[in-house]
Amino acid sequence: MVVVYVLLVTFSLIVLVPLLNIVASSFSSPGAVSGGRVTLWPVEPSLRGYEITLSDPQILRGFANSLFYTGVGTLISVVLTLAIAYPLSRRTFVGRRTLTLAVVFTMLFTGGLIPTYLVVQSLGMLDTRWALLLPQAVGVWQVIIATTYLRQSIPDELYEAAMIDGASDLRILWSVVLPLAKPLIAVVALMYAIIQWNSYFDALLYLRSDDLYPLQLVLRNILILNTGAGSSGDVASQLERQQLADLLKYSLVVVSTVPVLLIYPLVARYFTKGLLIGAVKG
Repeated sequence: MVVVYVLLVTFSLIVLVPLLNIVASSFSSPGAVSGGRVTLWPVEPSLRGYEITLSDPQILRGFANSLFYTGVGTLISVVLTLAIAYPLSRRTFVGRRTLTLAVVFTMLFTGGLIPTYLVVQSLGMLDTRWALLLPQAVGVWQVIIATTYLRQSIPDELYEAAMIDGASDLRILWSVVLPLAKPLIAVVALMYAIIQWNSYFDALLYLRSDDLYPLQLVLRNILILNTGAGSSGDVASQLERQQLADLLKYSLVVVSTVPVLLIYPLVARYFTKGLLIGAVKG
């Protein structure tokens, strides 16, 4: 047990120390951050990084767009994932194995970047919100997790009892499966939400309007603009811009990670319940 506790403490420090350094740097002065004087506690405490970050209309608009993409995209992804996983989990479904192989095949072999772009373009989704919601709406790994959970956690007797009562497949899905699949829905929704929140490459490919940019793409552009000061201005102004850019990096990282940190405690109990399901028999 001593070895176990030592390893847990060591791994916890490996994870926590960089996070504490980022938070401390975000609350420090630009000069302290650029000079590398910040460790685990703010040096010359300052809120300048957050003042600039939260007063920028581009960041606020990107934050709102990311909330929209994460909320709507997660809802679409969860609905489609359950719609695929439910029939694949039913042993009476004809062609279940063939369709499962077809779904897994897409995880191993994909069309590639250029064919995907051409499909999005042909569907008229370029420079629209749908380009970030539909092309990557369903994850094969999430479908496999959902199918396995529904197959192992919900007994066939429940399906048979519902069918005897005259319930249709949609009624069974809504009244029997979904209430028993809350841990699964929470886990899958969190996975999709994290992926959607951190995604920026699809926006970089498909979006041209600044009003549609998610937060991650806005932060990327701001950091590039701040670090690429060029040769204009004197040395002092360039040094100030560089120091401010170094500070903004940490402030933007904290701002972009706070929503994910706030979501996790809401679904933590479902993770625990999902781990315990099937652990006790009899």
